[in-house]
Amino acid sequence: MNATATPWHEGERAMQTLAGVRERMEAFGVRVLRDHMPDQHRDFFAQLPFLVVGSLDAASQPWASVLAAPPGFAHSPDPRRLRIDALPAEGDPLAQALAPDAPIGLLGIEPHTRRRNRMNGVVASVDGAGFSVDVQQSFGNCPKYIQAREPVFVEGAPAAAAPQWTDRLDAAARRLIGQADTFFIATAHPSAGRGGAAQGVDVSHRGGRPGFVQVSGEGTLTAPDFVGNAFFNTLGNIAVNPRAGLLFIDFERGDLLQLAVRAEVLWDGPELAAFAGAERLLRMQVVSVLHRPGALPLRWGRPALSPFLAATGRWPDAA
Repeated sequence: MNATATPWHEGERAMQTLAGVRERMEAFGVRVLRDHMPDQHRDFFAQLPFLVVGSLDAASQPWASVLAAPPGFAHSPDPRRLRIDALPAEGDPLAQALAPDAPIGLLGIEPHTRRRNRMNGVVASVDGAGFSVDVQQSFGNCPKYIQAREPVFVEGAPAAAAPQWTDRLDAAARRLIGQADTFFIATAHPSAGRGGAAQGVDVSHRGGRPGFVQVSGEGTLTAPDFVGNAFFNTLGNIAVNPRAGLLFIDFERGDLLQLAVRAEVLWDGPELAAFAGAERLLRMQVVSVLHRPGALPLRWGRPALSPFLAATGRWPDAA
């Protein structure tokens, strides 16, 4: 099949080739990457109290953000459109990114049931109550590595503190990352907003044992990449565009840590060989840091870790 007919862009195809799944994914992708949302996905988005959003700022830097509102704030009037009745807070990079025709990635995830679906598209319209997104790609993801925790809205939560920008990780940021069992990552094809459906913005989930993201040096993050669905949306984007955006959530306090990073994929080396279950490593250098204390009006209880993590390692063992 030629490149113009494939559902995958050149970075995704390169990663699939390195993983030895290229032929299988060509046929599979045609079946699972849709240009519309099936009813099951439309219903799923409508029951969620939060969405993870990937966007690009004016310099084409990807950012990962989160929007929260009572269930029903995301709803689908027809299979090719999703309406979101919420807007980002001032200081969130998403606030400046929302404009008609802007590329955008959405992740609907329900941690307590370990369900997740993704939708990538372009902003159709923005108004004072929210925005609409036209579907370009719609697809599901497996439940692996999702920690089961259920969100609850905080009644009368204090107002969020002012956003704090810096170019390096402070002690609080290092502590949050070092204890994390989950993060979200936004990536983009260099032609996002100008290319086809495959060449857009994507945002996805990464999970592991607490501490699975190693923090070293002045701001180098390293995370194992475990066996997944072999779509390689995230790593494929990184193969052709190293800029990415990370989101870490403090599930007890509602703090958000949003990072701009430069990322690379490591396919071999002693660290990879020593980290059980890792098929690759994702290494990221922090470029910019945005800390938004108390920005999320949700709290989660203690998680039930994914049973798939039993086959994965820890950084002290790798060291």
